[in-house]
Amino acid sequence: MVIADDQELVRTGFRMILTARGIDVVGEASDGAEAVAAVLRHRPDVALLDIRMPVTDGLEAARRIIAQAPQCRVVMLTTFDLDHYVYAALEAGASGFLLKDVTSAHLAAAVRLVDTGDALLAPSITRRLVERFASGAPGPATGDGRAADRRPGQADRSLEPLTPREREVLTLVGRGYSNAELADRLTLSESTVKTHVARIFAKSGLRDRAQAVILAYETGLVSPGEPGASGVPGVPGTGPAGPAGG
Repeated sequence: MVIADDQELVRTGFRMILTARGIDVVGEASDGAEAVAAVLRHRPDVALLDIRMPVTDGLEAARRIIAQAPQCRVVMLTTFDLDHYVYAALEAGASGFLLKDVTSAHLAAAVRLVDTGDALLAPSITRRLVERFASGAPGPATGDGRAADRRPGQADRSLEPLTPREREVLTLVGRGYSNAELADRLTLSESTVKTHVARIFAKSGLRDRAQAVILAYETGLVSPGEPGASGVPGVPGTGPAGPAGG
């Protein structure tokens, strides 16, 4: 993996923690431009990026990495979870975020999780971010984290390839349902639900569940304040399937 942070002590600490747990750190970077170059040079499975870095910030670096090295999973580092930069990074395709005060065990577990292709965020956490920063369905964020205007109909086109059942599944994913909860709600097997979710990802160009939640909000399938999997507005269930929500 590649670690990018403008503070050398942070990079050193993370490298020591990950190396001690058997995770190979192949490169380090002190700014976003160096991070992109390191990823393109070493082709790691995971890149850990601080959101706020000089020259090129973590958000722009994430966008470039996802575009130029799509096999690399991006995890953002931040000091505050409900951060508009975090939301913008998720919208761009990052697989999740970690707070800088993360424990050693959680750091290693998170890197291994995203390396398997899962999203690091539970749908409930993603929902909190979306409800705070995507109210009114803003467009994708600009390089400084501000929302840009979305062209009329741009979001709706993302739903055109989906069948009615797939739209129903996406709506429930947007409300925070795990695969097990979806299967129970729709009276389907969990394997059938996973097939529906995989097809939604493929048709809509989504990398993981975090982006699916964002798409559900931005296309109007789910509105802020709607009941989540727990049935309580604003308190969606995290589901039994762990951090990735199934």
